[in-house]
Amino acid sequence: MRFTSEQHLDDGVLEREFTLGEIPGILWTPVSASAPVPLILLGHPPLGLHKMYPRLVARARRAVTDGFAAATIELPGSGDRPRWAAAEQARADLRRAMEAGDPVSDDIIDALVLPLVDKAVPEWQAALDDLLSLPGIGGPVGYSGGVISIGVRLAVVEPRIEAAAFFAGSFVPRAMFEQARQVTIPLHVLLQWDDEGNDRQAALDLFDAFGSEEKSLHANMGGHTGVPQFAADAAAQFFTRHLR
Repeated sequence: MRFTSEQHLDDGVLEREFTLGEIPGILWTPVSASAPVPLILLGHPPLGLHKMYPRLVARARRAVTDGFAAATIELPGSGDRPRWAAAEQARADLRRAMEAGDPVSDDIIDALVLPLVDKAVPEWQAALDDLLSLPGIGGPVGYSGGVISIGVRLAVVEPRIEAAAFFAGSFVPRAMFEQARQVTIPLHVLLQWDDEGNDRQAALDLFDAFGSEEKSLHANMGGHTGVPQFAADAAAQFFTRHLR
């Protein structure tokens, strides 16, 4: 991990950009802390860190205010990373199906999501190795956001993640339902009821499949970007309960 820039935000937050090999990322930490703080990994859709930055930095500021560090990395094939032909084709197939009003087939969903999960999860784990080696950051670790299938896989294979708040706003391959049954950490799942790009029933079925003894579903009216502030507050309180 190599830090490439840093800036002090106006609320006691140090923001540092880094690269992990060729993977860009951003780390937010308290300017001053008396002891190592827990870490929250900020998941996001494959739209690029620059486009997602306003939403990511808002989430990161809240995490730091609550006593955590927060970090994110660029997903494969998005942002400034090299184009990924298979992913571009899967996105094009998805757009065509949605613009035509056709059902999104399992084949399209599998091609869109499963290779992304297979590539992204080891990168998140490598980032976690380096982040936890930094002074000022310790466990436990949480995962917050989407792509929900990435979060599911991480919750299964990464024992350092002790709690997760998932955003149910992306297509889910059928294969992920079996993996969901292996998830046992505490979960807080946010669902926007009128999300135009989300299969609501699939999101409900996935929640039902999770094997966690503690899991809660928070459904609110509105579209994908209409998450109410009180829902964000509830997710923040979830991490305060489980990571501090």
